Amino acid sequence: MGVFVKRAKLAKVLDLPYSSVRIHKTYVGGTFGGKIDLYSHEYCASRLSMITGRPVQITASREEIFSAYRHAQPLILEIKTGVKKDGTLVAQRIRAINNAGAFRGSGVVVIFLAWGFTMIPYRIPNLKYEGFSVYTNHTVRAPQRGHGAPKVRFAIESQMDMIAEALGIDPITIRMRNAREPGEQLPNGDNTHRGGLAACVALAAEKSDFLAKVGRDRASPPKGTLRRGIGIGASAYMGGTLIYPNGSAVIVKMNDDGSAIVLTGAIDIGQGSETVISQIVAEELSIGMDDVKIISSDTDTTPQDIGAWISGMTYVTGNAARQAAGRAREKLLQVASEKMGAEVENLVLKDKMVYHRLNPELKMSYREVIAASVATHRGDTIIGEGFWRTMRDEPTHPSLATTKGRWTENYAFSAQVAEVEVDIETGEARLVKALTVHDCGFPINPQLVKGQVDGQISMALGHAFMEEVLTKDGYTLNPNWLDYRMPTIHNMAISEDADVITEQYRVGQPYRTKEVGEGLISGILAAMGNAVYDATGVRLYSTPFSAEKILAGLRALEYAAKKVRSANKAPA
Repeated sequence: MGVFVKRAKLAKVLDLPYSSVRIHKTYVGGTFGGKIDLYSHEYCASRLSMITGRPVQITASREEIFSAYRHAQPLILEIKTGVKKDGTLVAQRIRAINNAGAFRGSGVVVIFLAWGFTMIPYRIPNLKYEGFSVYTNHTVRAPQRGHGAPKVRFAIESQMDMIAEALGIDPITIRMRNAREPGEQLPNGDNTHRGGLAACVALAAEKSDFLAKVGRDRASPPKGTLRRGIGIGASAYMGGTLIYPNGSAVIVKMNDDGSAIVLTGAIDIGQGSETVISQIVAEELSIGMDDVKIISSDTDTTPQDIGAWISGMTYVTGNAARQAAGRAREKLLQVASEKMGAEVENLVLKDKMVYHRLNPELKMSYREVIAASVATHRGDTIIGEGFWRTMRDEPTHPSLATTKGRWTENYAFSAQVAEVEVDIETGEARLVKALTVHDCGFPINPQLVKGQVDGQISMALGHAFMEEVLTKDGYTLNPNWLDYRMPTIHNMAISEDADVITEQYRVGQPYRTKEVGEGLISGILAAMGNAVYDATGVRLYSTPFSAEKILAGLRALEYAAKKVRSANKAPA
């Protein structure tokens, strides 16, 4: 998911200098974690090409992908939580066990990340976490969108509802009571800054009319077999951390006519990185997006970039682009100031023109300014360079072994509500409506944010009700689309969202923006599980929430109720 990290790994295994390995991207759509590493087929194709002196292509069938390539991380979580009578969390002990498959893959990374997804949303004074990655006779594991967060938040948010019910507290109150506030220090040394979890929970409850709906169908069951339920889940996710190459660089070159060419190593896999970078450069230079051309993701021609993982592109690469465009802007203003005999502070940029703030008739076009720069500044065609590294004072990334060390400067928070419908005769459940209230800092491109929200609702819907890789003795039993169910357009639900704005974007100043591409799959998964319970009284402890599991739970409830009735009828 990044050309530079791919080059580094490929050069190492091929024993070649970096200058002899070139990686450049093609537009192939999403990855969601599945292309994050250097895989055996990539090495084999490269090595065979070196041996034969010919191009080599390796094509895998769908069955081979299911049977031999990497799958997501299945986590088992054991959670014990101590609370006060008012629902205040005082202690939590978590044991996470990951089925890593036959080789390491990202099995160690996911149990490291899992503790972070535990500590962020709620204030827990005493937290003990143990993580185990176990080698098994299964396919090797790779990250999948959220990289452990959906499993962690499903477990914790389910237990939060169980605690609230046991204490007679509603699901909103217990979350509001424990939500981290802005400016809180986290156990690893990070800070929540302007984190807006409490605001997200409150707005989600209001917009969904949560307290009026929760428990309604169980308290007064409607006629027929359909039951409606509502549930809520909260989550938080990091936005950029230190991982090779630990920073991003961007170059902005001005053309003679005032348009700009942007060189960036950022890889666009459908999330819209090139659109966002174009927006930032256009905003800083006061030009149209049509005047910005992006050249991206080529290890020979573009500067280094962190890649499309750890949800840091808009923050890290975006700030590098802002800085590069800002330096080009400063050069434009300085040359114009010299030619116009005006102070830089009195000049403004608009539509590829430089105007005097107090005398708009005094002006120069970008074309004239650039020509003047070449003539009077030793041929400088106006090029700006930008560099950005998150946590600039931290020497390295946190330790996988000890979990010590800072993760990020930015955490995104969210609260999500799910409304589901369950047929108590068949056990079939479906998502009817999803509401996502999220603090992504400042949405630079609201339409792309909306796309990320809807995409994660769709993916979580698959996790909740459909998708499951079945294995036995190391073999995949459902290695095709006929047997592996995933959502189609017919399964989609209404998806609504609302922003909690906690940051701002100002031209010429560094900005904080938070991730929106991974964390929103987690809270909604938990919300669907809680909603199924609200509709039926069946508490589910694993995904998917299949009809078989729901029917088994309903039968168990019916049997327990029958025993109670029999006991009450028995003579004293």
